[in-house]
Amino acid sequence: MSGSLAGVSSAAISAGGERSGQVLQSIASASSTAQGTAAITAATNRVSMSQIQGVKKPLLHANSFTGERLPKYGVETCQEDELGKILEDIDKWGIDVYRISELSDSKPLTTVTYAIFTERDLLKTFNIPPKTFITFMMTLEDHYLKDVPYHNSLHAADVTQSTHVLLNSPALENVFTPLEILAAIFAAAIHDVDHPGLTNQYLINSSSELALMYNDESVLENHHLAVAFKLLQNEDCDIFMNLGKKPRQTLRKMVIDMVLATDMSKHMSLLADLKTMVETKKVAGSGVLLLDNYTDRIQVLQNMVHCADLSNPTKPLEMYRNWVSSIMEEFFQQGDRERDQGMDISPMCDRHTATIEKSQVGFIDYIVHPLWETWADLVHPDAQDILDTLEENRDWYNSMIPISPSSSSNDLKEEDYPGDNSQDAPEEELCAAADRIQIQFTLDDEGSGNRGPPGDARGEDPTM
Repeated sequence: MSGSLAGVSSAAISAGGERSGQVLQSIASASSTAQGTAAITAATNRVSMSQIQGVKKPLLHANSFTGERLPKYGVETCQEDELGKILEDIDKWGIDVYRISELSDSKPLTTVTYAIFTERDLLKTFNIPPKTFITFMMTLEDHYLKDVPYHNSLHAADVTQSTHVLLNSPALENVFTPLEILAAIFAAAIHDVDHPGLTNQYLINSSSELALMYNDESVLENHHLAVAFKLLQNEDCDIFMNLGKKPRQTLRKMVIDMVLATDMSKHMSLLADLKTMVETKKVAGSGVLLLDNYTDRIQVLQNMVHCADLSNPTKPLEMYRNWVSSIMEEFFQQGDRERDQGMDISPMCDRHTATIEKSQVGFIDYIVHPLWETWADLVHPDAQDILDTLEENRDWYNSMIPISPSSSSNDLKEEDYPGDNSQDAPEEELCAAADRIQIQFTLDDEGSGNRGPPGDARGEDPTM
């Protein structure tokens, strides 16, 4: 970062914004006592590192643990046995990350990621000291803001575990190298760090410091990457310290490519490329994926993390409904802020007019289902159960749409959205359409039981 940007604070995430920026931490070195006690402390000596936007104000608390040994599951808990039992399902789709959070003293990301790294033997493969790894994870988790309803460390834990399961698809067996697997899990873990609970469009519209920093391009995604890689610069957090220069550069490039691909404005282009890959596979008449170049390999990894990021509607219904409640509260808080600041309230952000059930049906029909259907084709038949659950959840939300719902005042007309011929539209139009479909989806009142055109969408997706 340019030195001229030093001192910039994300307290100005909007003109007159109130949120304090998250601090990049300086981690105290882990040390062992004379009795052999392992002590790992996240960010005890915190200093301002204002080269990165949003790190001006220091954190006032620290996470730490001490004990005779490293915690078995990465965190200290008095419910270790129960936590261990649920982590036996770390390879299963739909693991209860909410319960993991309860059992780990609200450290689901550290717990889940440590379990995954341990199972995959990544700590040994890449010579990552366990104490350094836990220090980094605890510090990373500290940088997920706890007062953000949805884009917090619980969401990051869910996306990380989902990515882990997708990597285990039999169709992808022996496809990716250990370094690529490491990059994918790491990208999932960091992909929303220091998220302020506001959409890219809000940050741009309010001329926020973050939008100025990144020239309105993938504002949040660039910020997540900058914060994560800045944390690695502290020697007590550098989990890649034993990687050679070239592997480290390769990993960084892959992580950047994957996290930037989580920007929903890239969705249509990403999906189009995935469909092309699936068609190529079908034409070849082979069930084997031949990913023999970087472009193809990173494309699959990008879509994998993107699928994990958009996996809430594929999870057990009760869990999915919890995610919806969280993202809607986050949107409503943004809408309240917009109202207070005299700004136009973004679609699906007005708590008085939002049509949640219709938005979820549209979100599934036009974003989630096409993506997961294509992914299921790519790894057929590995993701069929996931696709089935998605369709069941879609039908449930459709059944909950009021018989005579009042249309939102923010609804746009059908012609504002891509129809069945959207695959023939120019790529730039598809990307623009995806940008519009990020928050609100509505179905025509007539024939709402069928998959119809979505409504306005000028912010972020209704659930991720």
